[in-house]
Amino acid sequence: MSQKKYIYPVNAVLAAPLSGYTDLPYRRSLRRQGCFFAFTEMVDAASIAYSNNNSAELLRRGEDEEFLAVQLVGSDLEHLRIAVDHINEHEFDVFDFNLGCPVPKVAKKHAGAALGKDVKNALKCFELLANRTRFPITAKMRILDENDPEPTLDLVKGLASLGARAITIHGRVMAKFYSGEVFTDIIAACVAAVPDTQIIANGGIMSSYDAEELKRKSNCDAVMLARGMMGNPWLFNEVQLKDAYVPPTVEEWATEMTCHIEEMAAYYGESRGLTLSRKLVLDYLRGRGFGGESKNRASSLGSLDEFYNFRDWLLAKGPAPSYFMNPPPCRRLRQA
Repeated sequence: MSQKKYIYPVNAVLAAPLSGYTDLPYRRSLRRQGCFFAFTEMVDAASIAYSNNNSAELLRRGEDEEFLAVQLVGSDLEHLRIAVDHINEHEFDVFDFNLGCPVPKVAKKHAGAALGKDVKNALKCFELLANRTRFPITAKMRILDENDPEPTLDLVKGLASLGARAITIHGRVMAKFYSGEVFTDIIAACVAAVPDTQIIANGGIMSSYDAEELKRKSNCDAVMLARGMMGNPWLFNEVQLKDAYVPPTVEEWATEMTCHIEEMAAYYGESRGLTLSRKLVLDYLRGRGFGGESKNRASSLGSLDEFYNFRDWLLAKGPAPSYFMNPPPCRRLRQA
């Protein structure tokens, strides 16, 4: 393998671009727990083309971010042209094109994973971007068939031939969204087919064990975390430190959650920040031994004072005793 051509080092762990999540406060939370290779939220080319104010917010880079990639989604060639020219006015380390998002509001525009299934048009869009961006260009996609690797290989080879420096492959088809088997054999076939283009494996990583298994079965030397990092920024340290990883205590968990929510309030303003934070708090709670009452309270948080009272109530209450009696394999906390 020609490592000198690769963007990401061996054993790199990337944070996926998650729409509605990976804003600046979210990325800072991930970085505090071991993340370096982070992406903006997925940015819609049409929103840039029509000068939507939200797109400017999505493209904002913190002065403390040593590495930041941007990800664009879209299928209209004129929108893509306008968007890539606008992005060229900013500073990013990588320009990524989304060919893997399965959500209906993206698919109905024939973008994301829907465009990825249309290999000819996907490559036409990618070629336009590759010819105009001033940044190293990459792509994120899904496998196109669970049984036949050829459609996926056609897209991967085409992207590589057009200059893709790396391709992240989610090992599930569009119809499976985020559940079911990850077809690592098809990812491995892509690794063999384009040895000069870095292939990054994605799908189903909830623990260090999952990451190691995905790398082993796919023959990839780098992985991307996505839903597994939601409410669990410690997953980056876990994946990188492996057996040396020490889970956070309940108090450390609460401290990180507090930093994240305070930064949301500072970034968006208290009212909007706390409204946006409700789903984040629910993610922090998930799988950690807190019952239904905590989730109900989290769903109505509207101010920092309400959050602080809620956090103190959680700390006094603690996870259910059964949580520590039978520690879960993922999203672990430890007793101090």
